[in-house]
Amino acid sequence: MILTDNHLERLQKNQILDIAKFVVKENFKHHANNILPSDYEKDVAYIKNEEQKFYKDSEIYAAKDRMGSILGAIRVLKWNYKDKLPLEKIFGINPLMATQKTKINSIFHIGRFAIKKNVRNVNLFKKLMVCAIKPICQHKDNIAFAEIDSKLLRVLSLLGIKTEIIGKSINYLGSETIPISMTYEGLIDFYNKNKVLVASETFNKPLQTQQLPLSVVLHNKSLNYSFV
Repeated sequence: MILTDNHLERLQKNQILDIAKFVVKENFKHHANNILPSDYEKDVAYIKNEEQKFYKDSEIYAAKDRMGSILGAIRVLKWNYKDKLPLEKIFGINPLMATQKTKINSIFHIGRFAIKKNVRNVNLFKKLMVCAIKPICQHKDNIAFAEIDSKLLRVLSLLGIKTEIIGKSINYLGSETIPISMTYEGLIDFYNKNKVLVASETFNKPLQTQQLPLSVVLHNKSLNYSFV
């Protein structure tokens, strides 16, 4: 078990490769007994390229120890309604058709969540989650999607984060991965209870507000695991 101090950083574009390596390696450490597949670098390159494309609309956070080593990471993306989200690439799910909400303000995607194996620090977990869900909790009609490890899904439930499963699970990056949605209502209690954990952290400016285009507005239509 690793017990260590940590601080949060909002990462820059030139640090994306570090996060891609961390996420892929930690996924396989947790779910494949530390055995990396021979072609794991293809996964690293894919994630790096995707996150570089998303960067202008996203926030990437890392928790680091005193030596600057990454202990945990997470990314929140504000969807521009044009690029394909991982939800659609991996599961074939169109975000606009995956909710029963009749009114949507903004759509987010949470991903690249991983915590270093053998780190046991629930506050680190909570701090990363607070960073990711803060933009969603700024408007009652916001919604977020994610592809989440089945074990992490149980942890989120225990912590009071309400989610909805929106499709069948698949094996992805070494673990059973499930597509979920998260609404403002399902996140706000957790956020309010835990936002104090990051109150003293200093970050760059938040994502800019972006309204849902009128052409796609919907009207009355009937710990130690990872987001990928």
